[in-house]
Amino acid sequence: MLYERTAIATKPDELIKQELSELRENNVLTPDLVFKSPYFLEFTGLKGMYSEKSLEDSLVAHLEQFILELGNGFTFVERQKRMIIDGEDFYLDLLFYHRRLHRLIAIDLKLGKFKAQYKGQMELYLRWLERNEMEPGEEQPLGLLLCTEGGDEQIELLQLDKSGIKVAQYMTELPSKELLQRQLHKGLEAARQRWEADSALLS
Repeated sequence: MLYERTAIATKPDELIKQELSELRENNVLTPDLVFKSPYFLEFTGLKGMYSEKSLEDSLVAHLEQFILELGNGFTFVERQKRMIIDGEDFYLDLLFYHRRLHRLIAIDLKLGKFKAQYKGQMELYLRWLERNEMEPGEEQPLGLLLCTEGGDEQIELLQLDKSGIKVAQYMTELPSKELLQRQLHKGLEAARQRWEADSALLS
């Protein structure tokens, strides 16, 4: 289900074709081909109730597995990145660098459902990183908000993509075999329908 979990899977077919063509022909990788949702973090061993700090501690303790789940190209930079803004301390949970995107990736961990106020907090982090940490030749930093649940309508209304912010769901426990099978069948059906639509256009 890796393709279905990538951000590009939710985009219009024309955009998908364009981005895949850019990747094949010019080796240009876009954020939509990198980020995915959900992220499976079952290796943390966390179940039931836990805090953001427990999640962060576990991710750092299992850093290799976390980077493997994030995907190819991620490099760990710092934990609890301190930013002083107007004399006040702010802390970003995790800071990574993506080698192929040539940009910093700010990751903030959230318990529960996505909330609109997370956008402002992440924008503040991204603008600070842009001003204070970005090196010449790098692209603008991107943010990844990892929440236990999305808020699709809020995410759409806030137009987070335009702000360089991605929201992804994470799971600390793998879904049941039945749910995985349903998702697989759903993904296969969507691929079959897309193939049939493309075939009809070509004929």
